[in-house]
Amino acid sequence: MVSCNTGLLLESLLARLASSPAVLVQVAETQGSVPREAGTWMAVFADALVGTIGGGHLEYDAIARARAVLRGEASMDAGALLRVALGPSLGQCCGGVVQLRFERVEAGDAAALAQRLGSARLTPVALFGGGHVGHALARVLEPLPFALDWIDSRDGVFPPSVASRVRCEHSDPVQAAVPGLAPQSRVLIMSFSHAEDLDVLAACLKRQREQGDLPYIGLIGSKSKWAAFRHRLEARGFTPDELAHVTCPIGVPGISGKEPEVIAVAVAAQLLQTRDAP
Repeated sequence: MVSCNTGLLLESLLARLASSPAVLVQVAETQGSVPREAGTWMAVFADALVGTIGGGHLEYDAIARARAVLRGEASMDAGALLRVALGPSLGQCCGGVVQLRFERVEAGDAAALAQRLGSARLTPVALFGGGHVGHALARVLEPLPFALDWIDSRDGVFPPSVASRVRCEHSDPVQAAVPGLAPQSRVLIMSFSHAEDLDVLAACLKRQREQGDLPYIGLIGSKSKWAAFRHRLEARGFTPDELAHVTCPIGVPGISGKEPEVIAVAVAAQLLQTRDAP
């Protein structure tokens, strides 16, 4: 069994570790074209896997080596790295090189692992709106490397349970939540009313003017909606350069579906682009 949901990886590892040991396999260094970036890990148990380092034969061989370590048939010195070239000898043609670290871990290591692996970089996202698209987007973002702050002015719009990296907030007026957003938040505005959208957008632009720490401000809607909003925001004193910071419509181009789930996938892809931008 392989667990691939990054939102649950660490929890799954720690839960299993309470009853059985594992070997943590981590990508320590990379060079050239490789399947996963440095810091990626998987935990290999005798009868289960948590996570993935990708790479087909690379992962297959790493699992076999890790289970040999678990059985006491092989050993890895503490801190030692295994260099693997992703070439013909491995049946692959990526051409890159990865350095893998193998580490036997047990229940007593749980606290240290939680601190170490839990420090992986999560990008903050602020989602204003608990409608159909908001719910679809929250589901799509759950396994991705984002920490979601989900905000609405209405009571009873959030699901009864959410992932551990989702914080639901009731804010009335809804724009009052903007000053408290985490620095570097990617903001998505899709409330139930255009009036709320406009107020949230104005608050975000004001914060961006003063602090410059909202690298992405996205507004759901059409080009005609943005034209109307632009006129109203200009009347509030925002400059063309400031308004150019707003993305509307949102989502990667070329996806025409209007279903909430389709919009959510397109928006999540755009968020990943902003996360990977230099």
